[in-house]
Amino acid sequence: MIETTPERGPVLSLAERDRRWAGLRRLMRARALAAIVVGSFNGRERLESYLIDDFLDAVVILPLDGEPTALTFSTQRTSRALESARRGVTPWVTDVRIGAGGAGVAALLRERGLESERVGIVGFGPSAPGEGEGLLPLGFYRNLTRELPQLQIEDFTADLTDFKLVKSAEEIALLRFAARVSEEACVAMIEATRPGVNEASVYAEIMRTIYRWGCETRYPNLSLQSGPDNIGWGAPRWALRAEHPRVLERGDLVQAEIHTLYGGVEAQVQMSVALDPVDDILLTCERVAREAYESGVAAVRPGVTFAEVVRAMEAPLERSGCWGKTPLAHTMSFGATGFSALNREQLAGTREAAVEGQITVGIRRGELVLVPGMVLELEPNACIGLQRVNIGAGVLVTKTGCEELNVLPTRVHHTGSARG
Repeated sequence: MIETTPERGPVLSLAERDRRWAGLRRLMRARALAAIVVGSFNGRERLESYLIDDFLDAVVILPLDGEPTALTFSTQRTSRALESARRGVTPWVTDVRIGAGGAGVAALLRERGLESERVGIVGFGPSAPGEGEGLLPLGFYRNLTRELPQLQIEDFTADLTDFKLVKSAEEIALLRFAARVSEEACVAMIEATRPGVNEASVYAEIMRTIYRWGCETRYPNLSLQSGPDNIGWGAPRWALRAEHPRVLERGDLVQAEIHTLYGGVEAQVQMSVALDPVDDILLTCERVAREAYESGVAAVRPGVTFAEVVRAMEAPLERSGCWGKTPLAHTMSFGATGFSALNREQLAGTREAAVEGQITVGIRRGELVLVPGMVLELEPNACIGLQRVNIGAGVLVTKTGCEELNVLPTRVHHTGSARG
């Protein structure tokens, strides 16, 4: 069957490029920095893309004055950009060169007369889950400082990630498009989730939908777990090792964390599909998770702190005796993350007790004050013992409250019963 191509999403203008560069340069002036160095370094956030509206596996040098330069490791990356230009797409950066390592950056800074100036580098600190200590390669840092011993290096990681938290009107348009594609992916998941189907088939239909709309997903692409009492999370085991995909059965809850990226902007959702009849414990978890989501939506508004939102979402867990495995909420770009420490004592004697006891619970960046244009992922998860329900989606902070970006993933979808 030949399918029609879904409608195309919005694109960013050069005015958006200029807004980003001007904003970052204001931060640079405030810190007396002559330039910043931003590289992907194989990180989840691909932070250099924010400066160039492209992914070239590059290190980007943005000077306080003058044009930026992108240093990539391969002519394949530059050829790809040149092909877009041939099709009429105006590149954000025209000075693209080969040589993305520390020595290449040193040569570029020397060329610009910045070899002994104060320069900010993005990569020393956290920018995504699992990257708490940064991703700056030792070889890169060693070669850069060996070539330029007088260079004064500052950490610019938090400056960039915090700047990204507040979205422009053009970025919000990308966000809404990505959220629409996430909703379509949820529909595909509902239609694919049936007894006798294996996890890989459900996974494939979700990914197929995202790709058809011209979007991408974030590593590890998709979290997907299934079962009546599966407390695990993350990518399915069969995607990581030689293990057979599980076949779905009645009584299962199939849960996915879907990361839809469009133009570098992410719309994340937590989708859950129940193959009824599920047991009463899961129904209780479902009710509590929905209450937590509603509490979060009610709490999000300009002027409140991130911690206040998390505490509001914790209240239903506290009343019900549930515990939470994963964050209840986080900002997109993961500057702020809120874990709950409530009710974990119920895990005593289970196989999970030792593992869950090692996690650092609490709220990171709780003092962050919400302003219009910020995006939060409200992803309440309610657990009783080893049974868990996780739902949720993004909300955009507005002038008076928040805009919910998705509908389907904010509730559990039941199939095979009157509840569906």
